Amino acid sequence: MKRRLLLPVAVLLLATAAPARSVTAEDVRADDVHVEGTLSSGATYVMDVPGDWNGTVLLFSHGFRPRGAPNPAQNVTDAATRDLLLGDGYALIGSSYATTGWAVEHAVPDQLATLDVFTERFGAARRTLAWGQSYGGFVTTRIAERHADRVDGTLSVCGLVHGGVANWNNTLDPVFALKALLAPDAAIPPADFPDRASATAAAGALSGVVTEAQNSADGRARIALAAALHNIPGWNDPGQPRPAPTDWTAQQANQYTAVRGLLATAAFSWRQDTETLAGGNPSWNTGVDYTRMLRASSAYEEVKGLYKAAGRSLADDLRTVNEAPRIEADEAAVDWMSRTSAFTGKLTKPQLTIHTTGDALVPVQTESAYLRAATAGGSRHLLRQAYVDNAGHCTFSPAEQLAALDTLEHRVDTGRWDDTGAETLNSRAAQADPTTPARYAAYRPAVYPRPYDLAHPGDAYRP
Repeated sequence: MKRRLLLPVAVLLLATAAPARSVTAEDVRADDVHVEGTLSSGATYVMDVPGDWNGTVLLFSHGFRPRGAPNPAQNVTDAATRDLLLGDGYALIGSSYATTGWAVEHAVPDQLATLDVFTERFGAARRTLAWGQSYGGFVTTRIAERHADRVDGTLSVCGLVHGGVANWNNTLDPVFALKALLAPDAAIPPADFPDRASATAAAGALSGVVTEAQNSADGRARIALAAALHNIPGWNDPGQPRPAPTDWTAQQANQYTAVRGLLATAAFSWRQDTETLAGGNPSWNTGVDYTRMLRASSAYEEVKGLYKAAGRSLADDLRTVNEAPRIEADEAAVDWMSRTSAFTGKLTKPQLTIHTTGDALVPVQTESAYLRAATAGGSRHLLRQAYVDNAGHCTFSPAEQLAALDTLEHRVDTGRWDDTGAETLNSRAAQADPTTPARYAAYRPAVYPRPYDLAHPGDAYRP
């Protein structure tokens, strides 16, 4: 008897793509259907429908792709997860989005158009579940809040569920601190880039300063402070040995690698692309108390330990950061980002979110931000959040993804969540795919440092 999926789910922001592969005769049964096509927007789509389709369609939203990057249609996270889902009878569909970068104005329409094409060709699904990874988790949550009539439930996997305004604000914070502490007199703008060349130059200049700073105890402590403002964990890549809880030296070395990656991607070049779409800089830090932010960080104890070992005053450096000239936003750009990319917290269908605990690019604290929004928006009862004890961005096993999807499907079928604790999720994962890890763990993330949603009027930008 075919195994039933127990919990139906999707580097860097740039999650590893799983583009449509070439389908061979050995892969496909006679009654399986593989479809590729192009939408009127220019976006492409891909669909895989097994001959024994179980009536559920999974609408997958892929992760962030920088401007100019390859942009294939994608309908699942990875090949192993695809094979398991198809083996259980699920139809898999997804589009490429018509544009790359912060494709907020195209992603949702293209996904819904892909669903329309599917319905026209294969008929109405008995159940539609939307899921997405990284930036695709943001797209999925927009579908959940704005187009709930098109889906029965949603799953965000390592998603940007804090929304666009909060994302770009908190991406600014470590850059601001690094410049204030390591290069206060250098002409390195942290935002408001007129073109890609200026962003690239700024990234190179600050990266060089950070590389040099890593050679001294003072510099390493300061890099750790900046990393802590973004909640970059001390274990953030599955290839890194996991440091002991108080091994501040090893944790800082891992954070340094992640900081360099942030400077090379999201902090400058991806920001510049987004500023172009927004019509200006949508980020600010006016009124931010960085001392308070650090004290709430998951890495606060590490930073204190490194400053003590370096014989440097943490209070003095925090004063330097707090007294540095602040960054103001372009109000029109904030308005655009708020209208297109901020969440209301108002769900009308169930949503499950999952996140790894060691994510440097989209830190696990983003989950606290959406919980805050959903609570204020009156939909806390529809939201569940679960955590996988692993390093990296979107580093889930097929078993963990299948467990999450089935948990969501169970909620849709029964109208209740039942047990969504780590033990239950791991049991479901083991049944779904005993060949890959099941690492769900009881976990509660720290508060997100600078949340922004439409359920809290006090979050609004005030110059």
